[in-house]
Amino acid sequence: MSDLDERRFWLDALKWDENGLIPAIAQDVATGRVLTLAWMSRESLLETVARGHAVYWSRSRRRLWEKGEESGHFQILKSIRTDCDGDALLLSVEQLGGIACHTGRERCFFR
Repeated sequence: MSDLDERRFWLDALKWDENGLIPAIAQDVATGRVLTLAWMSRESLLETVARGHAVYWSRSRRRLWEKGEESGHFQILKSIRTDCDGDALLLSVEQLGGIACHTGRERCFFR
């Protein structure tokens, strides 16, 4: 099986929603804290693997969204895991700049 075939098999094994998306949780590799919940498409997941940092699907912008493209607070990919059902992703990341949330906070889960 070629490398491309292995990637397609992995993508096909995931359970995508009716919009072709899957939830992705970003977790800080150093602290274990949950940083964000975002959405990924097949394309954004492949881009994440290829670039080595998080690329999500923005539902509001309706396009690929590279985390940090405006702020410079990129999420450097360390690993990707799926849950037992294959319907959610867990990205272990190094959060550059220490800010993951658009509010300027370390993480989106602060309330």
